[in-house]
Amino acid sequence: MSEPLVWLPFDPSELGEVPAGLRYEVVPTLDEVPASVGEVELVVTPYDLGDQLGEAVKGMERLRVVQTLTAGVDAVRASVPAGVTLCNGRGIHDTSTAELAFLLVLAGLRDLPRFVRAQDRREWSPAWRGALAGKRVSVVGAGSIASALQRRLEAFEAEVTMVGRTARDGVHATDELPSLLPEQDVVVLLVPLTDATRGLVDADFLAALPDGALLVNVARGAVVDTDALLAELGTGRLRAALDVFETEPLPDDSPLWDARGLILTPHVGGLSDAMWPRAYRLVREQLERFAAGEPLENVMDGDY
Repeated sequence: MSEPLVWLPFDPSELGEVPAGLRYEVVPTLDEVPASVGEVELVVTPYDLGDQLGEAVKGMERLRVVQTLTAGVDAVRASVPAGVTLCNGRGIHDTSTAELAFLLVLAGLRDLPRFVRAQDRREWSPAWRGALAGKRVSVVGAGSIASALQRRLEAFEAEVTMVGRTARDGVHATDELPSLLPEQDVVVLLVPLTDATRGLVDADFLAALPDGALLVNVARGAVVDTDALLAELGTGRLRAALDVFETEPLPDDSPLWDARGLILTPHVGGLSDAMWPRAYRLVREQLERFAAGEPLENVMDGDY
């Protein structure tokens, strides 16, 4: 019997010590699948996958495992056939995304865009602004990225409240949000996109926040009702920083480009040089388990 075929979006040498007992083929994109499509048993999807998996998977007759390099799997889960194990990239983006979320919190509180624009005008324009120290920050989502962000926030003397799908030690449940939101200076979104979280941040959610609160979304764009957010930003009552959007790239005519009190970044939470060493390590460890017939990590069991 031939060794199981694995598709990688990068050269196997990047893994360091390449796990034995497997065959490897470099498939950097799934736009055009190689002739070996019927033999592949484990596919590590390209980071910028888009919607390529849905068509490619039709010829994967032996497919057993799909391993993504992203923490979120909303773009691929509908394309993964029944009986095929789906694993996400939990742990790959903890550092990168937590850093960006932390940066957006600080930039929003200290109004960094105002000073950058003043620099462009060669204008010396001091102003008093808020600090992170002493602020009440709610992190909605209690996974590994959220934990990484919590450590950074607490190191800067913020009072952090963690909110997850269900209550547990140190974590409030999402159904407690109505009572928590009026007390929060900052809310950071780090939830996966599911039926339960789509539109979670609606008009009622935003109305519950106190005047001057800052909303930071590094989760998925559809978690936030864009029209409701635009209405609040238009009054100047709330501020926001967004790294993710319902439509990406953000259309030229989107009112978000000119929204008052809004910082935009183009979905770059995972795009740092901290990502790839962690990605290679996770993939290598998963392949070692796969080759040995051991249980895989980061299995998405359908309840995500």
